[in-house]
Amino acid sequence: MAVETLAENRENPVSRVLTTDAARRSDAISIARVICILGVVYVHAWTGLNGHDLESLRGTSQDSLRWGLMEVFGRSAVPLLGLISGWLVEGSSRTHDWLHHVGRKARTILLPMILWNALAILFVSGAAWMLGLSAPVPSSTGWMFEELFIVSRNPDINVQMPFLRDLFLCMLAAPLFVRLPGWALGAVAAMAALCQIMGWGPPVLMRASILFFFIMGIVARREGLADRVAALPWMVAAPPFALLMTAQLYISLHPGALPPGIGTAVLDMAVRVAAALFFWRLAWSLAASAARGMLLRIEPFAFFLFCSHLILIWLGGPVLGVVFGKLGSPFYPAYLLVQPLLVLVAVVLLGSLLSRAAPGLAKLLSGGRLMAV
Repeated sequence: MAVETLAENRENPVSRVLTTDAARRSDAISIARVICILGVVYVHAWTGLNGHDLESLRGTSQDSLRWGLMEVFGRSAVPLLGLISGWLVEGSSRTHDWLHHVGRKARTILLPMILWNALAILFVSGAAWMLGLSAPVPSSTGWMFEELFIVSRNPDINVQMPFLRDLFLCMLAAPLFVRLPGWALGAVAAMAALCQIMGWGPPVLMRASILFFFIMGIVARREGLADRVAALPWMVAAPPFALLMTAQLYISLHPGALPPGIGTAVLDMAVRVAAALFFWRLAWSLAASAARGMLLRIEPFAFFLFCSHLILIWLGGPVLGVVFGKLGSPFYPAYLLVQPLLVLVAVVLLGSLLSRAAPGLAKLLSGGRLMAV
């Protein structure tokens, strides 16, 4: 059967094209995960300053560089991760078996989230107690509970984890979502967008935009939007993101330019949509570039990187900061630019060592991604 299928593909140009497109699409999904999660590191990059000191440097060249990296490569990249999750769920037959589906997502999303939150308390708060690191420490059992399970507020240490928390809730409802007709999915997406714009959501969803993009991923799969966006010329895919991001950056760098409100929230959602399209088009291009092989080798570490990067930044940022200095120091811009790569190197080393020393733990902490590394 396999030989016959291969022979048919050789004789059928359409089959060859479809197979090639499917392989490139799979590579683009893996690459999108890598570039998006690397971008998230910029949002949490070490500065060495508290909130008051950061505000005092607002408008300086270094602070503008930091905001630019955060907005362009950090916050803007996250929506594509939600879209990809919805796209994959819609195409999976296992989603229809609710118990099996939820059990699998609990192992690959919820349990790693809890374990990484526990490790964050152990290492980051432990370093605060023993070494004087300026970091949160347990103040009550309620604080511990919230840090571990993210029930009703964002955590103080692993501030990236609400994404996994909300994604798991989306996964709980995924068997229902994939059975809904298009109009009903559109209504859910519209409601999620409205909640994001109005600031509604907690404590049910920390970020309603995650539900919006998860639903849009399901819609994208049904309507074949991934291939349509991938086929867009750069002159169509790039300008909306560039224009909207320019406006977003101006508001971020000039807080008084537009008071916080519905207008800024609508702009933020528009930027997220344009960014998801732009980064998917970028991932599609990279899937056919010379960088493909390197990015695909990094991909098994992407989930590990997402979960662990803030622990590494809390602990390693001050150490390297002694060499490069804090935000405002002459060498800080170089440190800021390479922080995602420094964290990536540490993650690859740690993940590889853990895979060899304790493969079961590596599989668990990576959501099953490092089992073959």
